[in-house]
Amino acid sequence: MNVYEIVGGVLLLIACLILIVLVMMQESKQGMSQAIGGGSSDSYLDKNSGRTLDAVLAKITKVAAVVFFILTLAASVLAVHLK
Repeated sequence: MNVYEIVGGVLLLIACLILIVLVMMQESKQGMSQAIGGGSSDSYLDKNSGRTLDAVLAKITKVAAVVFFILTLAASVLAVHLK
């Protein structure tokens, strides 16, 4: 193992842990009965969900997922090219 693989692995581990924490912090959007039955709600909070904490967490989670994906691709490409 060279230094790039170790740094890449550590960065992947950190990104993975951040992603897990962000997903666990979010509240459930719907239960199983609503998912199967197709239940929906048109409340004021649902219409203005861009300003809530859950909306901010969802946006940060999307960014963290993209970062994790890019780090995974970069680590695999570096592992192939550095051997």
